[in-house]
Amino acid sequence: MSTFQPTPAKPWWASAVIYQIYPRSFADGNGDGMGDLSGISEKLEYLAALGINAIWLSPFYLSPQADAGYDVADYRRVDPLFGELQDFDEMLSKAHSLGLRVIVDLVPNHTSDEHAWFQEALASPSGSPARDRYMFRDGRGIDGVEPPNNWRSIFGGGAWTRVTENGVPGQWYLHLFDTKQPDLNWENPEVHAEMESVLRFWLDRGVDGFRVDVAHGMVKAAGLPDWEGHTAMVSGDETNTLASQSPAHQQKPAMDPPSPFFDQDGVHEIYRAWNRVLKEYDGDRMLVAEAWVEQPERLALYVRPDEMQQAFNFDFLLAGWDAQRMATAVDNSLLANAAVGAPATWVLSNHDTVRHTSRFGLLDPTAFPKGISTEDEQPDEALGLARARAATLLMLALPGSAYVYQGEELGLPEHTTLEAAFRQDPSFFRTNGVERGRDGCRVPLPWKASEPGYGFSSGTPKEGRHAAPWLPQPPSFAHYAADTEAGVAGSTVELYRSALEVRAAHALGEGTHAWAPQHDPGAGVVAFSNGPITVLVNTGSVPLDLPPAAEVVLASTLDSVSQGKLAPNSAVWIAS
Repeated sequence: MSTFQPTPAKPWWASAVIYQIYPRSFADGNGDGMGDLSGISEKLEYLAALGINAIWLSPFYLSPQADAGYDVADYRRVDPLFGELQDFDEMLSKAHSLGLRVIVDLVPNHTSDEHAWFQEALASPSGSPARDRYMFRDGRGIDGVEPPNNWRSIFGGGAWTRVTENGVPGQWYLHLFDTKQPDLNWENPEVHAEMESVLRFWLDRGVDGFRVDVAHGMVKAAGLPDWEGHTAMVSGDETNTLASQSPAHQQKPAMDPPSPFFDQDGVHEIYRAWNRVLKEYDGDRMLVAEAWVEQPERLALYVRPDEMQQAFNFDFLLAGWDAQRMATAVDNSLLANAAVGAPATWVLSNHDTVRHTSRFGLLDPTAFPKGISTEDEQPDEALGLARARAATLLMLALPGSAYVYQGEELGLPEHTTLEAAFRQDPSFFRTNGVERGRDGCRVPLPWKASEPGYGFSSGTPKEGRHAAPWLPQPPSFAHYAADTEAGVAGSTVELYRSALEVRAAHALGEGTHAWAPQHDPGAGVVAFSNGPITVLVNTGSVPLDLPPAAEVVLASTLDSVSQGKLAPNSAVWIAS
Protein backbone atom coordinates (compact mmCIF):
# COMPACT_ATOMS: atom_id res chain seq x y z
CA MET A 1 0.00 0.00 0.00
CA SER A 2 1.15 3.54 -0.72
CA THR A 3 2.13 5.71 2.24
CA PHE A 4 4.06 8.87 2.96
CA GLN A 5 7.12 8.96 5.17
CA PRO A 6 7.17 11.17 8.31
CA THR A 7 8.00 14.82 7.76
CA PRO A 8 11.25 16.06 9.31
CA ALA A 9 9.76 19.19 10.87
CA LYS A 10 6.09 20.08 11.42
CA PRO A 11 3.63 17.36 10.39
CA TRP A 12 1.89 17.93 7.07
CA TRP A 13 -1.55 18.40 8.59
CA ALA A 14 -0.48 21.39 10.71
CA SER A 15 -0.66 23.73 7.71
CA ALA A 16 -2.43 21.70 5.01
CA VAL A 17 -5.25 22.87 2.79
CA ILE A 18 -7.69 19.96 2.71
CA TYR A 19 -10.41 19.60 0.09
CA GLN A 20 -13.63 17.89 1.12
CA ILE A 21 -15.10 15.49 -1.43
CA TYR A 22 -18.73 14.44 -1.04
CA PRO A 23 -18.39 11.32 -3.23
CA ARG A 24 -21.92 11.07 -4.56
CA SER A 25 -21.77 14.67 -5.86
CA PHE A 26 -18.16 15.18 -6.95
CA ALA A 27 -17.83 13.27 -10.24
CA ASP A 28 -19.53 10.23 -11.79
CA GLY A 29 -17.11 7.91 -13.56
CA ASN A 30 -19.54 5.27 -14.87
CA GLY A 31 -22.47 7.33 -16.12
CA ASP A 32 -25.10 6.17 -13.62
CA GLY A 33 -25.75 9.67 -12.23
CA MET A 34 -24.09 8.95 -8.89
CA GLY A 35 -20.60 10.17 -8.04
CA ASP A 36 -18.07 7.42 -7.37
CA LEU A 37 -14.46 6.55 -6.66
CA SER A 38 -13.51 6.28 -10.33
CA GLY A 39 -14.90 9.77 -10.87
CA ILE A 40 -12.72 11.04 -8.05
CA SER A 41 -9.67 9.38 -9.60
CA GLU A 42 -10.37 11.12 -12.92
CA LYS A 43 -10.35 14.56 -11.26
CA LEU A 44 -7.26 14.18 -9.06
CA GLU A 45 -5.05 16.09 -11.51
CA TYR A 46 -7.52 18.98 -11.32
CA LEU A 47 -7.22 18.99 -7.54
CA ALA A 48 -3.43 18.75 -7.60
CA ALA A 49 -3.30 21.69 -10.02
CA LEU A 50 -5.59 23.67 -7.72
CA GLY A 51 -2.86 23.55 -5.09
CA ILE A 52 -4.52 21.67 -2.24
CA ASN A 53 -2.54 19.26 -0.07
CA ALA A 54 -5.06 16.57 0.83
CA ILE A 55 -8.55 15.31 0.16
CA TRP A 56 -11.14 14.20 2.68
CA LEU A 57 -13.80 11.75 1.49
CA SER A 58 -17.22 11.63 3.09
CA PRO A 59 -18.46 8.04 3.63
CA PHE A 60 -18.28 5.57 0.74
CA TYR A 61 -18.86 2.46 2.87
CA LEU A 62 -21.61 -0.11 2.41
CA SER A 63 -24.82 1.61 3.48
CA PRO A 64 -28.57 1.69 2.80
CA GLN A 65 -28.01 5.45 2.30
CA ALA A 66 -30.70 6.57 4.73
CA ASP A 67 -28.41 9.48 5.63
CA ALA A 68 -26.21 9.61 2.53
CA GLY A 69 -23.74 7.05 3.85
CA TYR A 70 -23.51 8.25 7.44
CA ASP A 71 -25.48 5.10 8.27
CA VAL A 72 -22.76 2.48 7.84
CA ALA A 73 -23.68 -1.18 7.39
CA ASP A 74 -20.10 -2.41 6.93
CA TYR A 75 -17.06 -0.27 7.74
CA ARG A 76 -14.70 -2.43 5.65
CA ARG A 77 -16.64 -2.61 2.38
CA VAL A 78 -17.14 -0.04 -0.37
CA ASP A 79 -20.78 0.51 -1.30
CA PRO A 80 -21.44 -0.67 -4.88
CA LEU A 81 -22.81 2.82 -5.58
CA PHE A 82 -19.22 4.08 -5.41
CA GLY A 83 -17.29 1.10 -6.76
CA GLU A 84 -15.17 -1.60 -5.15
CA LEU A 85 -12.28 -1.76 -2.71
CA GLN A 86 -9.93 -2.01 -5.68
CA ASP A 87 -11.25 1.34 -6.94
CA PHE A 88 -10.42 2.87 -3.58
CA ASP A 89 -6.91 1.43 -3.61
CA GLU A 90 -6.30 2.74 -7.13
CA MET A 91 -7.61 6.18 -6.19
CA LEU A 92 -5.43 6.23 -3.07
CA SER A 93 -2.33 5.23 -5.01
CA LYS A 94 -2.94 7.86 -7.68
CA ALA A 95 -3.56 10.57 -5.07
CA HIS A 96 -0.28 9.73 -3.34
CA SER A 97 1.57 9.77 -6.65
CA LEU A 98 0.30 13.32 -7.17
CA GLY A 99 1.43 14.37 -3.70
CA LEU A 100 -2.07 14.39 -2.22
CA ARG A 101 -2.86 12.88 1.18
CA VAL A 102 -6.17 11.07 1.71
CA ILE A 103 -8.43 11.35 4.76
CA VAL A 104 -11.53 9.17 5.09
CA ASP A 105 -14.64 9.60 7.20
CA LEU A 106 -15.23 7.46 10.28
CA VAL A 107 -18.71 7.24 11.82
CA PRO A 108 -18.29 5.82 15.35
CA ASN A 109 -21.34 7.19 17.18
CA HIS A 110 -23.83 4.95 15.39
CA THR A 111 -24.18 2.30 12.71
CA SER A 112 -26.91 1.54 10.21
CA ASP A 113 -29.82 -0.52 11.46
CA GLU A 114 -28.80 -2.92 8.67
CA HIS A 115 -25.37 -3.50 10.24
CA ALA A 116 -24.89 -7.18 11.17
CA TRP A 117 -24.48 -6.24 14.82
CA PHE A 118 -27.84 -4.48 15.00
CA GLN A 119 -29.62 -7.23 13.12
CA GLU A 120 -28.19 -9.68 15.67
CA ALA A 121 -29.37 -7.40 18.48
CA LEU A 122 -32.91 -7.36 17.12
CA ALA A 123 -32.93 -11.16 17.02
CA SER A 124 -31.53 -11.44 20.58
CA PRO A 125 -33.31 -11.07 23.93
CA SER A 126 -33.09 -8.18 26.37
CA GLY A 127 -29.85 -8.17 28.32
CA SER A 128 -27.98 -10.20 25.70
CA PRO A 129 -24.37 -9.40 24.68
CA ALA A 130 -25.65 -8.48 21.19
CA ARG A 131 -27.98 -5.84 22.61
CA ASP A 132 -25.28 -4.50 24.88
CA ARG A 133 -23.39 -3.22 21.84
CA TYR A 134 -26.17 -0.63 21.43
CA MET A 135 -28.20 1.63 23.71
CA PHE A 136 -31.22 -0.60 24.38
CA ARG A 137 -33.32 0.33 27.40
CA ASP A 138 -36.66 -0.59 28.94
CA GLY A 139 -39.39 2.00 28.55
CA ARG A 140 -41.01 4.03 31.30
CA GLY A 141 -44.61 3.92 32.47
CA ILE A 142 -47.05 1.05 32.45
CA ASP A 143 -45.75 -1.77 30.23
CA GLY A 144 -42.87 0.48 29.14
CA VAL A 145 -45.01 2.50 26.74
CA GLU A 146 -43.02 5.70 27.28
CA PRO A 147 -39.46 6.14 25.98
CA PRO A 148 -36.61 5.81 28.51
CA ASN A 149 -36.08 9.60 28.59
CA ASN A 150 -37.13 12.78 26.79
CA TRP A 151 -34.18 13.17 24.43
CA ARG A 152 -34.90 14.52 20.96
CA SER A 153 -33.28 13.47 17.71
CA ILE A 154 -30.93 15.94 16.02
CA PHE A 155 -32.99 15.35 12.88
CA GLY A 156 -36.29 16.08 14.65
CA GLY A 157 -38.74 13.92 16.57
CA GLY A 158 -37.94 11.57 19.41
CA ALA A 159 -34.55 9.91 19.88
CA TRP A 160 -35.98 6.50 20.87
CA THR A 161 -37.70 3.81 18.83
CA ARG A 162 -39.41 0.76 20.27
CA VAL A 163 -38.76 -2.68 18.83
CA THR A 164 -41.07 -5.66 18.61
CA GLU A 165 -40.09 -8.82 20.45
CA ASN A 166 -41.99 -12.05 19.72
CA GLY A 167 -44.83 -10.04 18.25
CA VAL A 168 -45.25 -7.65 21.17
CA PRO A 169 -43.70 -4.24 21.96
CA GLY A 170 -40.33 -4.60 23.66
CA GLN A 171 -37.33 -2.44 24.50
CA TRP A 172 -36.40 0.92 23.03
CA TYR A 173 -33.14 1.82 21.27
CA LEU A 174 -31.47 5.21 21.15
CA HIS A 175 -30.81 7.02 17.88
CA LEU A 176 -29.64 10.60 18.27
CA PHE A 177 -30.07 10.95 14.52
CA ASP A 178 -32.38 8.94 12.25
CA THR A 179 -34.26 5.81 13.34
CA LYS A 180 -31.99 3.89 10.94
CA GLN A 181 -28.89 5.07 12.85
CA PRO A 182 -28.85 3.29 16.24
CA ASP A 183 -26.27 4.63 18.70
CA LEU A 184 -23.47 2.31 19.77
CA ASN A 185 -22.81 1.65 23.44
CA TRP A 186 -19.31 2.98 24.11
CA GLU A 187 -19.30 1.47 27.61
CA ASN A 188 -18.90 -1.91 25.90
CA PRO A 189 -15.23 -2.93 25.36
CA GLU A 190 -16.22 -4.86 22.23
CA VAL A 191 -17.24 -1.57 20.58
CA HIS A 192 -13.85 -0.05 21.39
CA ALA A 193 -12.02 -3.06 19.97
CA GLU A 194 -14.09 -3.08 16.78
CA MET A 195 -13.49 0.59 15.98
CA GLU A 196 -9.76 0.25 16.60
CA SER A 197 -9.80 -2.69 14.21
CA VAL A 198 -11.57 -0.52 11.62
CA LEU A 199 -8.89 2.16 12.05
CA ARG A 200 -6.16 -0.40 11.42
CA PHE A 201 -7.96 -1.80 8.37
CA TRP A 202 -7.82 1.56 6.58
CA LEU A 203 -4.42 2.56 7.97
CA ASP A 204 -3.02 -0.69 6.61
CA ARG A 205 -4.36 0.30 3.19
CA GLY A 206 -2.42 3.57 3.44
CA VAL A 207 -4.94 6.28 4.35
CA ASP A 208 -3.38 9.34 5.95
CA GLY A 209 -6.07 10.12 8.48
CA PHE A 210 -9.69 10.12 9.58
CA ARG A 211 -12.34 12.75 9.93
CA VAL A 212 -14.35 11.59 12.95
CA ASP A 213 -18.08 12.17 12.62
CA VAL A 214 -19.88 13.45 15.73
CA ALA A 215 -16.60 13.23 17.63
CA HIS A 216 -18.20 14.82 20.68
CA GLY A 217 -20.82 12.07 20.82
CA MET A 218 -20.46 8.38 21.69
CA VAL A 219 -20.27 8.75 25.49
CA LYS A 220 -23.53 9.51 27.32
CA ALA A 221 -24.03 10.75 30.88
CA ALA A 222 -24.59 8.05 33.50
CA GLY A 223 -28.25 7.22 33.95
CA LEU A 224 -29.27 8.96 30.70
CA PRO A 225 -30.98 11.86 32.51
CA ASP A 226 -33.79 13.88 30.95
CA TRP A 227 -32.70 17.09 29.21
CA GLU A 228 -34.93 19.97 28.15
CA GLY A 229 -32.37 21.59 25.85
CA HIS A 230 -32.10 21.44 22.08
CA THR A 231 -29.05 20.96 19.92
CA ALA A 232 -28.44 20.69 16.21
CA MET A 233 -25.66 19.78 13.80
CA VAL A 234 -23.58 22.87 13.02
CA SER A 235 -25.79 25.09 15.19
CA GLY A 236 -25.31 28.80 14.90
CA ASP A 237 -27.92 31.39 15.74
CA GLU A 238 -31.43 30.04 15.58
CA THR A 239 -32.62 31.30 12.20
CA ASN A 240 -36.18 31.30 11.01
CA THR A 241 -36.42 30.05 7.43
CA LEU A 242 -40.19 30.15 7.01
CA ALA A 243 -41.36 32.88 4.65
CA SER A 244 -44.50 33.43 6.74
CA GLN A 245 -42.48 34.43 9.79
CA SER A 246 -40.02 37.16 10.66
CA PRO A 247 -36.58 36.89 9.02
CA ALA A 248 -34.90 38.08 12.21
CA HIS A 249 -32.71 35.63 14.04
CA GLN A 250 -32.04 35.33 17.72
CA GLN A 251 -28.83 34.41 19.48
CA LYS A 252 -28.84 30.75 20.42
CA PRO A 253 -28.14 30.50 24.17
CA ALA A 254 -25.34 28.33 25.48
CA MET A 255 -26.51 24.87 26.51
CA ASP A 256 -27.39 25.09 30.21
CA PRO A 257 -27.39 22.56 31.64
CA PRO A 258 -24.90 20.92 29.27
CA SER A 259 -26.14 18.16 27.01
CA PRO A 260 -25.98 14.69 28.61
CA PHE A 261 -25.15 13.07 25.27
CA PHE A 262 -22.53 15.42 23.78
CA ASP A 263 -19.05 16.52 24.86
CA GLN A 264 -18.82 14.15 27.82
CA ASP A 265 -15.34 13.92 29.31
CA GLY A 266 -15.23 10.19 28.63
CA VAL A 267 -14.73 10.73 24.88
CA HIS A 268 -11.15 11.82 25.50
CA GLU A 269 -10.09 8.37 26.66
CA ILE A 270 -11.32 7.02 23.32
CA TYR A 271 -9.13 9.46 21.40
CA ARG A 272 -6.11 8.77 23.56
CA ALA A 273 -6.45 5.12 22.60
CA TRP A 274 -6.84 6.02 18.92
CA ASN A 275 -3.82 8.29 19.13
CA ARG A 276 -1.79 5.27 20.25
CA VAL A 277 -3.12 3.26 17.29
CA LEU A 278 -2.02 5.96 14.82
CA LYS A 279 1.45 6.06 16.36
CA GLU A 280 1.92 2.45 15.29
CA TYR A 281 2.11 3.75 11.70
CA ASP A 282 4.55 6.02 9.92
CA GLY A 283 3.64 9.02 7.77
CA ASP A 284 2.14 11.46 10.32
CA ARG A 285 -1.35 9.92 10.32
CA MET A 286 -4.01 12.21 11.76
CA LEU A 287 -7.49 12.54 13.28
CA VAL A 288 -9.73 15.57 12.81
CA ALA A 289 -12.76 16.00 15.03
CA GLU A 290 -16.19 17.10 13.92
CA ALA A 291 -17.17 18.32 17.38
CA TRP A 292 -19.97 20.82 17.89
CA VAL A 293 -18.71 22.21 21.17
CA GLU A 294 -19.93 25.46 22.66
CA GLN A 295 -16.67 27.01 23.89
CA PRO A 296 -13.26 27.17 22.14
CA GLU A 297 -11.63 26.01 25.37
CA ARG A 298 -13.72 22.84 25.36
CA LEU A 299 -12.96 22.22 21.69
CA ALA A 300 -9.22 22.60 22.36
CA LEU A 301 -9.37 19.61 24.71
CA TYR A 302 -9.87 17.37 21.68
CA VAL A 303 -6.49 18.40 20.23
CA ARG A 304 -4.25 17.95 23.24
CA PRO A 305 -0.95 16.27 22.31
CA ASP A 306 -2.12 12.75 23.18
CA GLU A 307 -5.53 12.97 21.49
CA MET A 308 -6.58 14.21 18.05
CA GLN A 309 -4.49 16.33 15.72
CA GLN A 310 -7.20 18.75 14.53
CA ALA A 311 -10.76 19.84 15.25
CA PHE A 312 -13.05 21.75 12.92
CA ASN A 313 -13.43 25.40 13.83
CA PHE A 314 -17.18 25.95 13.67
CA ASP A 315 -16.94 29.32 15.44
CA PHE A 316 -15.22 30.69 12.35
CA LEU A 317 -17.76 29.08 10.02
CA LEU A 318 -20.63 30.50 12.07
CA ALA A 319 -19.22 34.04 12.21
CA GLY A 320 -20.79 34.96 8.88
CA TRP A 321 -19.93 38.12 7.00
CA ASP A 322 -19.32 40.33 10.04
CA ALA A 323 -15.95 41.87 10.90
CA GLN A 324 -16.34 41.74 14.66
CA ARG A 325 -17.55 38.15 14.71
CA MET A 326 -14.79 37.00 12.36
CA ALA A 327 -12.11 38.79 14.38
CA THR A 328 -13.44 37.35 17.64
CA ALA A 329 -13.48 33.83 16.16
CA VAL A 330 -9.88 34.22 15.01
CA ASP A 331 -8.73 35.52 18.39
CA ASN A 332 -10.55 32.87 20.40
CA SER A 333 -9.45 30.02 18.17
CA LEU A 334 -5.77 30.96 18.10
CA LEU A 335 -5.73 31.52 21.85
CA ALA A 336 -7.49 28.26 22.75
CA ASN A 337 -5.38 26.15 20.40
CA ALA A 338 -2.14 27.76 21.51
CA ALA A 339 -2.96 26.74 25.09
CA VAL A 340 -2.70 23.07 24.07
CA GLY A 341 0.00 23.48 21.44
CA ALA A 342 -2.24 22.65 18.47
CA PRO A 343 -2.65 24.41 15.11
CA ALA A 344 -5.94 26.10 14.32
CA THR A 345 -8.26 25.04 11.52
CA TRP A 346 -10.46 27.24 9.35
CA VAL A 347 -13.53 26.37 7.30
CA LEU A 348 -16.34 28.32 5.63
CA SER A 349 -18.63 25.57 4.28
CA ASN A 350 -19.19 21.82 4.35
CA HIS A 351 -21.78 19.20 3.43
CA ASP A 352 -23.97 20.05 6.45
CA THR A 353 -24.32 23.82 5.89
CA VAL A 354 -25.79 26.24 3.41
CA ARG A 355 -22.89 27.27 1.17
CA HIS A 356 -21.30 30.48 2.39
CA THR A 357 -21.65 32.07 -1.05
CA SER A 358 -25.40 32.00 -0.44
CA ARG A 359 -25.43 32.71 3.30
CA PHE A 360 -23.35 35.85 2.72
CA GLY A 361 -25.92 37.08 0.19
CA LEU A 362 -28.81 37.14 2.66
CA LEU A 363 -30.15 40.37 4.15
CA ASP A 364 -28.50 39.24 7.37
CA PRO A 365 -25.16 37.74 6.26
CA THR A 366 -24.61 36.23 9.71
CA ALA A 367 -27.81 34.15 9.50
CA PHE A 368 -27.48 30.39 9.54
CA PRO A 369 -30.59 28.84 7.95
CA LYS A 370 -31.12 25.09 7.99
CA GLY A 371 -31.42 25.05 4.20
CA ILE A 372 -33.13 27.43 1.78
CA SER A 373 -36.17 26.75 -0.41
CA THR A 374 -38.31 28.73 -2.85
CA GLU A 375 -40.48 29.83 0.08
CA ASP A 376 -37.54 31.55 1.78
CA GLU A 377 -35.58 34.71 1.16
CA GLN A 378 -33.44 34.22 -1.95
CA PRO A 379 -29.82 35.33 -1.57
CA ASP A 380 -28.24 38.08 -3.66
CA GLU A 381 -26.03 35.76 -5.72
CA ALA A 382 -23.51 38.36 -6.92
CA LEU A 383 -23.15 40.00 -3.51
CA GLY A 384 -22.78 36.63 -1.79
CA LEU A 385 -20.07 35.57 -4.21
CA ALA A 386 -18.11 38.81 -3.77
CA ARG A 387 -18.18 38.42 0.00
CA ALA A 388 -17.32 34.70 -0.21
CA ARG A 389 -14.25 35.42 -2.34
CA ALA A 390 -13.12 38.04 0.16
CA ALA A 391 -13.66 35.65 3.08
CA THR A 392 -11.56 33.06 1.24
CA LEU A 393 -8.59 35.44 1.12
CA LEU A 394 -9.02 36.02 4.86
CA MET A 395 -9.16 32.29 5.59
CA LEU A 396 -6.27 31.20 3.38
CA ALA A 397 -3.93 33.80 4.89
CA LEU A 398 -4.43 32.56 8.45
CA PRO A 399 -1.86 30.26 10.05
CA GLY A 400 -2.94 26.66 10.51
CA SER A 401 -4.91 24.33 8.29
CA ALA A 402 -7.79 25.29 5.99
CA TYR A 403 -10.65 23.16 4.66
CA VAL A 404 -12.30 23.77 1.28
CA TYR A 405 -15.67 22.22 0.44
CA GLN A 406 -16.01 20.87 -3.08
CA GLY A 407 -17.29 23.48 -5.53
CA GLU A 408 -16.49 26.50 -3.41
CA GLU A 409 -13.41 27.04 -5.59
CA LEU A 410 -15.92 27.58 -8.43
CA GLY A 411 -17.96 30.05 -6.39
CA LEU A 412 -20.82 27.56 -6.43
CA PRO A 413 -24.00 28.79 -4.70
CA GLU A 414 -26.58 26.77 -2.81
CA HIS A 415 -29.39 25.27 -4.87
CA THR A 416 -32.10 27.37 -3.24
CA THR A 417 -35.02 26.35 -5.48
CA LEU A 418 -34.76 22.57 -5.20
CA GLU A 419 -38.27 21.12 -5.25
CA ALA A 420 -39.44 19.15 -2.24
CA ALA A 421 -40.02 16.09 -4.43
CA PHE A 422 -36.26 15.78 -4.97
CA ARG A 423 -35.15 16.28 -1.39
CA GLN A 424 -33.57 13.31 0.40
CA ASP A 425 -32.18 14.65 3.68
CA PRO A 426 -33.84 12.88 6.64
CA SER A 427 -33.93 16.17 8.56
CA PHE A 428 -36.37 17.53 5.95
CA PHE A 429 -38.77 14.64 6.48
CA ARG A 430 -38.42 14.31 10.26
CA THR A 431 -39.25 18.02 10.71
CA ASN A 432 -42.05 17.96 8.11
CA GLY A 433 -40.09 20.39 5.98
CA VAL A 434 -39.55 23.01 8.68
CA GLU A 435 -35.84 22.37 8.20
CA ARG A 436 -35.22 22.53 4.46
CA GLY A 437 -32.30 20.17 4.89
CA ARG A 438 -28.82 19.86 3.44
CA ASP A 439 -29.56 18.74 -0.11
CA GLY A 440 -29.02 22.23 -1.50
CA CYS A 441 -25.29 22.15 -0.74
CA ARG A 442 -24.90 18.56 -1.98
CA VAL A 443 -25.98 19.03 -5.59
CA PRO A 444 -23.61 17.41 -8.14
CA LEU A 445 -20.80 19.62 -9.38
CA PRO A 446 -20.76 21.20 -12.85
CA TRP A 447 -17.65 20.32 -14.85
CA LYS A 448 -18.56 21.15 -18.47
CA ALA A 449 -21.15 23.83 -19.21
CA SER A 450 -22.30 22.52 -22.60
CA GLU A 451 -22.81 18.86 -21.66
CA PRO A 452 -25.83 17.12 -20.11
CA GLY A 453 -25.67 17.30 -16.34
CA TYR A 454 -22.95 19.91 -16.89
CA GLY A 455 -20.44 17.12 -17.41
CA PHE A 456 -20.99 15.49 -14.03
CA SER A 457 -20.99 12.02 -15.62
CA SER A 458 -18.32 10.40 -17.77
CA GLY A 459 -17.42 6.88 -18.80
CA THR A 460 -19.58 4.43 -20.74
CA PRO A 461 -22.99 3.88 -19.12
CA LYS A 462 -24.67 0.47 -19.26
CA GLU A 463 -27.86 1.82 -20.88
CA GLY A 464 -26.05 3.69 -23.66
CA ARG A 465 -26.47 7.18 -22.25
CA HIS A 466 -25.62 8.93 -19.02
CA ALA A 467 -28.27 8.95 -16.31
CA ALA A 468 -29.40 12.26 -14.87
CA PRO A 469 -27.49 13.38 -11.77
CA TRP A 470 -28.99 12.01 -8.55
CA LEU A 471 -30.04 15.54 -7.55
CA PRO A 472 -31.05 18.06 -10.23
CA GLN A 473 -28.74 21.01 -10.84
CA PRO A 474 -30.09 24.54 -11.30
CA PRO A 475 -29.57 26.21 -14.71
CA SER A 476 -27.24 28.76 -13.07
CA PHE A 477 -24.64 26.01 -12.57
CA ALA A 478 -23.65 26.35 -16.24
CA HIS A 479 -22.12 29.71 -15.38
CA TYR A 480 -19.96 28.10 -12.68
CA ALA A 481 -18.80 25.03 -14.61
CA ALA A 482 -15.10 24.29 -14.19
CA ASP A 483 -14.37 24.50 -17.91
CA THR A 484 -15.82 28.02 -18.13
CA GLU A 485 -13.53 29.25 -15.33
CA ALA A 486 -10.26 27.48 -16.07
CA GLY A 487 -7.61 29.95 -17.25
CA VAL A 488 -10.00 32.90 -17.13
CA ALA A 489 -8.54 35.91 -15.33
CA GLY A 490 -10.70 36.94 -12.41
CA SER A 491 -12.62 33.65 -12.18
CA THR A 492 -13.12 32.14 -8.76
CA VAL A 493 -11.11 29.01 -9.51
CA GLU A 494 -8.15 31.12 -10.64
CA LEU A 495 -8.46 33.19 -7.45
CA TYR A 496 -8.18 29.98 -5.42
CA ARG A 497 -5.21 28.75 -7.44
CA SER A 498 -3.41 32.07 -7.04
CA ALA A 499 -4.15 32.28 -3.32
CA LEU A 500 -2.99 28.71 -2.71
CA GLU A 501 0.18 29.36 -4.70
CA VAL A 502 1.03 32.45 -2.64
CA ARG A 503 0.08 30.69 0.58
CA ALA A 504 2.49 27.85 -0.23
CA ALA A 505 5.28 30.13 -1.46
CA HIS A 506 5.27 32.13 1.77
CA ALA A 507 4.37 29.19 4.08
CA LEU A 508 1.43 31.17 5.48
CA GLY A 509 0.01 28.03 7.08
CA GLU A 510 3.13 27.82 9.23
CA GLY A 511 3.26 31.56 9.91
CA THR A 512 2.13 33.82 12.73
CA HIS A 513 -0.86 36.12 13.04
CA ALA A 514 -0.70 39.74 14.18
CA TRP A 515 -3.42 42.35 13.92
CA ALA A 516 -2.39 45.19 11.60
CA PRO A 517 -2.73 48.92 12.36
CA GLN A 518 -5.73 49.14 10.03
CA HIS A 519 -7.66 46.53 12.02
CA ASP A 520 -10.96 48.10 13.10
CA PRO A 521 -13.80 45.55 13.33
CA GLY A 522 -16.20 48.20 14.60
CA ALA A 523 -15.79 49.98 11.29
CA GLY A 524 -16.08 46.75 9.34
CA VAL A 525 -12.36 46.25 8.74
CA VAL A 526 -10.41 43.08 9.46
CA ALA A 527 -6.66 43.51 8.97
CA PHE A 528 -3.74 41.32 9.98
CA SER A 529 -0.27 40.36 8.89
CA ASN A 530 1.26 36.92 8.45
CA GLY A 531 4.90 37.02 7.43
CA PRO A 532 5.32 39.01 4.22
CA ILE A 533 1.56 39.35 3.60
CA THR A 534 -0.87 41.85 5.09
CA VAL A 535 -4.57 41.11 4.65
CA LEU A 536 -7.26 43.80 4.51
CA VAL A 537 -10.94 42.85 4.44
CA ASN A 538 -13.61 45.51 3.99
CA THR A 539 -17.02 44.33 5.20
CA GLY A 540 -18.30 47.90 5.35
CA SER A 541 -20.24 50.01 2.86
CA VAL A 542 -17.60 52.61 1.93
CA PRO A 543 -14.20 52.22 0.24
CA LEU A 544 -11.19 51.74 2.52
CA ASP A 545 -7.93 53.62 2.01
CA LEU A 546 -4.97 51.33 1.42
CA PRO A 547 -1.56 52.17 2.90
CA PRO A 548 0.44 54.57 0.70
CA ALA A 549 2.29 52.82 -2.15
CA ALA A 550 0.74 49.49 -1.19
CA GLU A 551 1.94 46.62 -3.39
CA VAL A 552 -1.08 44.49 -4.24
CA VAL A 553 -0.27 40.78 -4.26
CA LEU A 554 -3.81 39.48 -4.78
CA ALA A 555 -7.30 40.99 -4.69
CA SER A 556 -10.61 39.20 -4.27
CA THR A 557 -11.97 40.58 -7.58
CA LEU A 558 -10.48 42.40 -10.55
CA ASP A 559 -12.13 45.66 -9.47
CA SER A 560 -11.64 45.36 -5.70
CA VAL A 561 -8.80 47.90 -5.70
CA SER A 562 -9.07 51.23 -7.49
CA GLN A 563 -7.23 54.50 -6.95
CA GLY A 564 -5.64 53.32 -3.74
CA LYS A 565 -8.92 52.19 -2.16
CA LEU A 566 -10.40 48.79 -1.31
CA ALA A 567 -14.03 48.47 -2.36
CA PRO A 568 -16.73 47.28 0.06
CA ASN A 569 -17.25 43.51 0.27
CA SER A 570 -13.69 42.95 -0.88
CA ALA A 571 -10.31 41.77 0.39
CA VAL A 572 -6.72 42.26 -0.66
CA TRP A 573 -3.32 40.80 0.12
CA ILE A 574 -0.55 43.40 0.07
CA ALA A 575 3.17 43.03 0.61
CA SER A 576 4.04 43.79 4.23
